[in-house]
Amino acid sequence: MRLDGRRESTNVEDRRGKKTVAAAGGIGIGGLIIYLIISLMGGDASAVMEQMQQGGQTQSTTYEHTPEKDSLAKFSRQILASTEDVWNKVFAQYGADYQEPTLVLFDQAVSTGCGNATSQTGPFYCSADQCLYIDLDFFSEMKNAMGINGDFACAYVIAHEVGHHVQNQLGTLSEKHQEMARLDKAESNKVSVRIELQADFYAGVWGYYESKMFGSLEDGDLEEAINAAQKIGDDYLQRQAGYREVKSDLFTHGTSQQRMRWLKKGLTTGDLRQGDTFSPSYSSL
Repeated sequence: MRLDGRRESTNVEDRRGKKTVAAAGGIGIGGLIIYLIISLMGGDASAVMEQMQQGGQTQSTTYEHTPEKDSLAKFSRQILASTEDVWNKVFAQYGADYQEPTLVLFDQAVSTGCGNATSQTGPFYCSADQCLYIDLDFFSEMKNAMGINGDFACAYVIAHEVGHHVQNQLGTLSEKHQEMARLDKAESNKVSVRIELQADFYAGVWGYYESKMFGSLEDGDLEEAINAAQKIGDDYLQRQAGYREVKSDLFTHGTSQQRMRWLKKGLTTGDLRQGDTFSPSYSSL
């Protein structure tokens, strides 16, 4: 992916070196229970953390700014800038204004509008404060632990979380979270899958326009993203975790085939009208 000379977003808050700890009367990081609605790939955190106590304070900690991490930070700012350019253009086509989200870089733990979280949560989006949260070490874990390589795969992670922000802008998240609250666990998980697949589709739409507007995609970039989507499917992750049988009622993000299908659909069409993951039957997703 060619990004030389590309601008960097200013909607970035760098909290690396500031570790969140529990405030008096609050919930400590060690005591938080982060439900499986946010898996390795990350998703919208507000649905599972909105009932947690707010609070927390930050303490300065030692953080080593290595060339690799600083390069990843620059890359993240460039990708966020790209999503801003793309979604401002797409929203304008529909006569709407796009409100740009903020990217928060952190290490170890962070306090958000949705509660406190640790790096183990993975990248996530909080609709309460309209921020994306990423510990840059996650990109190294993608490569070393999951075998996911390539800069476009990393860009897909950011674009997926921005996809949740787009859903929030369109009113989808609040509507579907209210629906989930009325359903039992199994049915609520199905709605979660639909939310995540649409965020994958929106990530694909970003990739479509990124290529059209800047011509930055290179040979192999599409394959990198598809490979990433395949390796963060619920069924794939369950098998990697040692499940003898795949338990579909525990799915919260979709199967590998579903995630690849919706990401590719966005990448190849760039058409928001084709991103309805809520009307089709669940079995046809």
